[in-house]
Amino acid sequence: MPIVKITGQGLFAIGLSVALLWGCLIGERVLLHHASSRRMRVLHQIHELQHQPRPTPATAPAPRAARPMITVG
Repeated sequence: MPIVKITGQGLFAIGLSVALLWGCLIGERVLLHHASSRRMRVLHQIHELQHQPRPTPATAPAPRAARPMITVG
């Protein structure tokens, strides 16, 4: 003779809790997988940018020619 019975609502609550737990665990795994792939992609882009040839700087601008002062009067 059972001392305690689990009601239909109790079974539903347990099932819902288990489903939410599994959903959270699977969601965490998916997020970690996406973060890892993004990290690898960013590291690859950084590596590519470091090995790209850098543009040569332009020559320094020439000094402005002195203009004669024109005074009237």
